[in-house]
Amino acid sequence: MIEFYFAPPIKFTMSQIDEFESAFKSAAKPVFRLEPVSVQNAVIVLDRDAAAAAEFLDHMHSFLSVLATTEAKFKTTIIEGSDYVGVQQFLDVIHKHQPDLVCTYRNLHIPATEYPYSLGVYIDVATQATDIPVLLFPRPGLVNESVEFPSKPINVLAVTDHLAGDSRLVSYAARFTDYEGKLTLVHVEDEHTFDRYIETIGKIPDIDTDLARREIMHQLLKEPTDYIESCKQGIQAAGMAIQVDSVVTVGHDMSDYRKLLSERQIDLLVMNTKDEDQLAMHGLAYRLSVEFRNTPLLLI
Repeated sequence: MIEFYFAPPIKFTMSQIDEFESAFKSAAKPVFRLEPVSVQNAVIVLDRDAAAAAEFLDHMHSFLSVLATTEAKFKTTIIEGSDYVGVQQFLDVIHKHQPDLVCTYRNLHIPATEYPYSLGVYIDVATQATDIPVLLFPRPGLVNESVEFPSKPINVLAVTDHLAGDSRLVSYAARFTDYEGKLTLVHVEDEHTFDRYIETIGKIPDIDTDLARREIMHQLLKEPTDYIESCKQGIQAAGMAIQVDSVVTVGHDMSDYRKLLSERQIDLLVMNTKDEDQLAMHGLAYRLSVEFRNTPLLLI
């Protein structure tokens, strides 16, 4: 005779359910997946003829050699200033060549000395009206004389206001980092915003403010730290010889980025420019692109 014994049902309190849910959510985290980035066709857009821009073209071809070394068929096409008139024709000429990358400099066809903090209407349109990444350089003749134009992107910095899960940004940044160069992935948690939320929490009697401060900050920094570790593993597994470094911190983003660019001698700054909620360039990308006028930018 077989006897069956049924255990009484386990009853969970709401507090225990919340603990299980939190533990489950904490364990679920984004993992980096290296995306294929092929750049075989690049257009170099000028606002003058090639002879007048010869020095810039030499710099550009040297910089682009990071792509030519791994692409079986890599070509560049020069678009001179006389090849287009107005923004629409500018877009038409670019689309005609179906490039994987647009290379140019700030302030095309505008007096940059009068608008030093503007990218120019052509660049604004190129970054927002197309899906083509834009490699943007300081305008020839306006680079600070104390700044040496980098010959290759050896030290690359990738920045976003939400790094975890952004495989496309990291993949592009890795692709544009020279062989055995260093890629630094950055996440800066805004201290002003964090303090404002903690101040609000402090007004709720049922919440331990000190505990909330410690635990929330820990979680905010843990997510990008874990993601960068998965980036290191993914890039290494792909056989790429570049070094991946991380900076995860709390501060005031602009001053922290300025310090990073200076201390790490950054040759290329990689950023997202698209914003799903607006036509204008993504807020952080625009602030950085305006601020760092002497640094080459990859706007994707």
